[in-house]
Amino acid sequence: MTLPPLAPPYLPYARALEAYIDAKDNTRPQRMADAFRADAELTVSLATSAIAFPARTVGIDAITRTLVTDFGATYTQCRTYYVCDSLTLSDGAIDPLPWLVVMREPAASALRVGHGVYRWNFDHTVAVSHFHIHIARMDVVPDADGALIHALQGNLSYPWLTPAELETRFLEHMRREPRLAFAKTFSRPVEAPLREHGIPGNLTAT
Repeated sequence: MTLPPLAPPYLPYARALEAYIDAKDNTRPQRMADAFRADAELTVSLATSAIAFPARTVGIDAITRTLVTDFGATYTQCRTYYVCDSLTLSDGAIDPLPWLVVMREPAASALRVGHGVYRWNFDHTVAVSHFHIHIARMDVVPDADGALIHALQGNLSYPWLTPAELETRFLEHMRREPRLAFAKTFSRPVEAPLREHGIPGNLTAT
């Protein structure tokens, strides 16, 4: 799925977001340079203890290790979705963007489902200067044979997923597979105010 038609000024931003997803989900560290500038900063806020990341990471090499290399060594079959109908840009920042992740943790034979909000800031070249990840919730569910992750990812548009499609598909999946009842929590995007999430406001792009 692609976003609804975007005005030309928005296209480079969408391409940067897609490059990040390709790098992270498919463990392609070389793609990070298509999104981030060399001195980019990553910050993370957590409302769950089910996953851990450094609170602050500086520089594309360190960010790539955190979000791509080390992440890919722990999690597989990852799909990260931007849950939105469109993008809104203001002063070099994309408005807070809800996300959903569905992935497998092989060492624990478990399905992991999480959601939260991204905050992206860009410089004048449309390279990411600051990236904030808020993780609102992360559930870890036994899935020894991998059937649950296959069912939950089924028929979901990727990586752009509208809130309406997310809710419809997850409800369908839950009706077919009772063990996915927990996913109702994730059937709607995180929409609480920024302050509640601990997400920084608009940063000045440089």
